[in-house]
Amino acid sequence: MPTLILFNKPYDVLSQFTDDKGRPTLADFITQKGVYAAGRLDYNSEGLLLLTDNGQLQHHIAHPRHKQEKTYWVQVEGDISDQAVKQLRTGIQLKDGLTRPAKVQKLPEPELWPRNPPVRFRAEIPTSWVEIKISEGRNRQVRRMTAAVGFPTLRLVRVAIGNWQLENLQPGEYKMLTVDAPAEPKKHASKKTRIPTSKPTVRYSKKRTKQALKRQKAKP
Repeated sequence: MPTLILFNKPYDVLSQFTDDKGRPTLADFITQKGVYAAGRLDYNSEGLLLLTDNGQLQHHIAHPRHKQEKTYWVQVEGDISDQAVKQLRTGIQLKDGLTRPAKVQKLPEPELWPRNPPVRFRAEIPTSWVEIKISEGRNRQVRRMTAAVGFPTLRLVRVAIGNWQLENLQPGEYKMLTVDAPAEPKKHASKKTRIPTSKPTVRYSKKRTKQALKRQKAKP
C-alpha cells in the first residue's frame, strides 16, 4: 500500500529535496527515502504539503483534473471588505485567465505558531484573516487573487488538501500514513479505434472469394 506523508512545511523551505543555492529543502526534515512531493507549496508559504512513494497517488493529488480542494488561511494587509470577499468568490481576472469561483469567508485570527521571521508589524495599517478554498493550482494563485482585490497577502498557511488536514503538526513535523491507492481510470475504446491483431484480417466479397478458390485449384 502507498505511503503518504503529511508535512508542515516551514516558511522559507523549498518543496523539493535538493537546491544548488544552499537553501533549506525537504531533505532537512524528512528522512524517508523514495518519496516525492505531490504538488508544491511556495517557498515563502507555510503549512500542509503531501508526499508519497506512489506515482499514481501523486498524480491523483497534484493534477488539477482531480480538483482536490485546498484550504488556506490568509493574513492580508488591511481590513478586507465584503466587496473583496464577493469578488474572490465570483472569480478574479488574472494574467493567465479568470479564476474559478472560490469558497471564501472572513476568519478570526487563528491560533498558529509564530512565523520565523515574523510578519512585519505596522501600527497604522491593520491586518485581517480570510479562509480561501480553491480547486485549481496556478502559480502563486492565492497571493495574486488577494492582491488583485487590493489586499496583499502577508502570510499564507495551507491547512488542508482534500480530506487531509494539517491538524496539530508543528513546523518541520510530519506523520506517515498507509493509504489505499486510487482506482485506475477506466479506459474506453473509441468506436473508431481499430485494435490490431497479430495477423491482419482481410475480408473479401463472395465474388472475390470464389475467384481466389478457382485460382487455388488451378495451381499445379
